[in-house]
Amino acid sequence: MRLQKYLASCGVASRRKAEEMIAQGLVSVNGRVVTEMGTQVEEGDLVTVESRPVTPEETMHYILYYKPVGEVTTVSDPRGRPTVLDHFRDYPVRLFPVGRLDFDSEGLLILTNDGELTQRLTHPSHEVEKRYIARVSNNLEDDALFRLRAGVMLDGRKTAPAKVSVLRRDPFSTDILITIHEGRNRQIRRMVEAVGHQVVRLKRVQYGALSLGDMKRGEWRELSAQEVALLK
Repeated sequence: MRLQKYLASCGVASRRKAEEMIAQGLVSVNGRVVTEMGTQVEEGDLVTVESRPVTPEETMHYILYYKPVGEVTTVSDPRGRPTVLDHFRDYPVRLFPVGRLDFDSEGLLILTNDGELTQRLTHPSHEVEKRYIARVSNNLEDDALFRLRAGVMLDGRKTAPAKVSVLRRDPFSTDILITIHEGRNRQIRRMVEAVGHQVVRLKRVQYGALSLGDMKRGEWRELSAQEVALLK
C-alpha cells in the first residue's frame, strides 16, 4: 500500500494532507525518514509520524455536523478561534473535517476518520456537488445570474458552470440556491463578488447525497450505514 494511503487508513489525515506531511519529513518507515510519495508500506513495517507509531483504524466513523457561524474547519487555529473539532475532543477516535466551510458560513459539514472517503469527496476529479443557500446583497439581475451559471474568472481560471435558481428577490437582497462541484477557497463569495454583489449569509444544505434536513446549529449525528454507502 502506498504510504499516503496507509496514513489515511490510520486516521492520521486525508491522503492529500498526508502527502504534505511526507514532503515535510514528518513520516518514517522502519526508522528511516521518507519523503518519496511512491513509497510502499508492507505488513510488519513500523510507520511513525513525528516519532509516534501509527496503525490502521479498524472502525471508521462518520458524522454530520451543523456548523454554526463562528467556527473554523481546522484541527487548530493560530488565532485561538473556536474550531469544529472542539466539540469532539472526547470522541473515541480522531476526526477530520471533509473540505472547508469558512468562519462566516454555516451548514452541513462531514467529519470522519476515513481518509479514503475524504479523498473521494474532496478531489476535484470526482465532481461531488455541494449545494448552498446564499443571501446576496441587492437585486441580483438576470445578467449576473447568467454569468454565475456560465462560470466567472477567479485567479485567472474560469469556474465550472454552477446551477443557480432564485428563491426570493427584493430591491435590497436576493436569496439563491447555488450548486457547485469545485472547492476553491471562499468560492461562492468570490463568484458573487465577481458579478458585483456581496454574500450576506451562506449556508451549505447538501453535500453529495447528504442533506442537512431539520438539524439545528451545533447539532451532530452519526451517519447511517446507508448514508455512508451513498457517499461512497
